[in-house]
Parts: sequence; structure tokens; C-alpha cells
Amino acid sequence: MKSTIALVLATLMWAGNYIVGGIAVQTLSPVELTWLRWLLACIPLLILAQVVERPNWALVLRHWPRLLLLAALGVGGYNLLLYTALQYTTPQSASLINAANPAVMVVLAAMLLRERIGWRGIVGLALGLVGVVLIVTDGALASILTRTPNAGDVLMIGAIVVWSLYTIVGRGLPVPPITATAVQGTFVAVLLAPVALASGVSWPAHAAIGWAVIFIAIFPSIGSYVLWNAALKSIPPGRAGLFLNLITVFTVIIAVVLGAQLTAPQLVGGVIVFAGVALSTLRPARPLTPQPVLDKATRGR
Repeated sequence: MKSTIALVLATLMWAGNYIVGGIAVQTLSPVELTWLRWLLACIPLLILAQVVERPNWALVLRHWPRLLLLAALGVGGYNLLLYTALQYTTPQSASLINAANPAVMVVLAAMLLRERIGWRGIVGLALGLVGVVLIVTDGALASILTRTPNAGDVLMIGAIVVWSLYTIVGRGLPVPPITATAVQGTFVAVLLAPVALASGVSWPAHAAIGWAVIFIAIFPSIGSYVLWNAALKSIPPGRAGLFLNLITVFTVIIAVVLGAQLTAPQLVGGVIVFAGVALSTLRPARPLTPQPVLDKATRGR
């Protein structure tokens, strides 16, 4: 029960990244927000990694090339694309597109790792694609060939492709998860520093934006990762992955409560995306095989 609550809270905090990030990028550039986020989060994460996981830092740093690539993809690239997308599209639209991420992972794993995709994966991908197109075009499917799509929605599609690559590259990484996140966040904070400083980054003048940055640094960057990894100690990763769809659910609910409008095509498109993900990622239940009857000599061993 505690692990389930931890997963729900982790996804709720990640949903907050969409809502609060959408507010922050109205004042800060995506580079500034990404840099400030990980600058504030990397030291607490390094401390937590040491306290919780006690890694062998010499062994961790031997994997620095792969950790650097992962930082460029998931911690840096994904967030830069997400925050740039939020300058042009709504948090609820971005989160609905993000719901297609598991299906994209299935396809990329089939392409890059030669994993078998099967008919369920193909049909699920097709459904997910229809759902995303429905969201991007706001129901005007025919306009996909005639009008320029929303730049934010296109960037969000790029973001989920980058995150899927991040997930695939990170498979089997022999580094504890909080430690890996802390090192990747530190890489991003260091590498983005020249760009952020050259652009004249400074702490936001408006208190509300400053608190937004602090929220993103504490909750989506630290709290979510700690709760998620704590839950994985007792819940299998495959089952835990299903909870990621709650990010979309929470984002849409929060946005609507705050007064945002959710159109019917967005709602229908989101349902179709979820259906596609469920079809491509959930395994059908295996029929129970009858157990052999044990004789008295073997029963109870």
C-alpha cells in the first residue's frame, strides 16, 4: 500500500512539472529554467544518493560517457523540449501527447534492439498515432495535410522520442537510480552553465516565478525520483510503469480545475492514446495450467 501511494505521489509531482513549468516558461527561457532546476536539485540529489544508496563513486564515474549521453537525452534534452513546447501549447495537450510514450518505446525497442513487436504492438501504435493526430489537429484530421501543426505539439512529439531513447540507452546501467539521476543532473547543471550565464540568467524578479522554480527543483526533480525508486523496491518495474499514465490524468485534472478548457477532440484523442498504450504494453493473461496431482510420496516436499 505504501509503495502504491509513493507511485501516485511521484506521478502527481511530475504532473506538477507540466502545470508549473507552463507558468515558469512565460518568464524564463527553457535553458534558464532547465539550468536553475538542476542547479538547485543536483546537490540534494547527490547527498540523498550517498545516504540512501551509498554508491562506489569510483565505479560510478567509470560509466561517465554513458551517463553523459543519458544526461543529454533525458535530463537535459527532454526538459528543454518540454519547456519549449509549453511556450506554444497547453500543459494538458502536452501531457496527452506524452501518454503515447510507452507505445513509442515499444517501436524504438523493436527498431534498435530488434525486440519483437507483435500484432498487439502494431495495432497499439496505430491507435496511439490516431490519438496524437486527433489531439494535435483538435479533431480536424484532414487538416494534418493542409495546415501547419502547432509548434508546441510537434516539439512534444520530439520530447517523447528523446525520452524513449533515454529509456532504451539507460537499460541495464550498473549505477543505482538516484545516483544516476544525481550525476546526470550535475552534468546538465555544469554543461548548461556557460549558455545560461551568457544569456544573462538571474533569479526571477517575480516571487511567483521564483517559487515555481523551487517547486520544480524540489518536487519533480527530487521528490518524484526518491518516491519512485523507493516504490520499485517492492513493485516490479513493469507494473510501476503503468502508473506513469497518471501524469496525464493528474495534469488534465489540475489544468481543468485551474480553469483550462479541455476540448472534446483532446479528450477522445487521449482515450485513444491510452487504449493504444494498453494494447501494446499490457500482456494478456496466461491461462492457468492444471497442476499435477502429487502422490503421497512427493506431496509436501
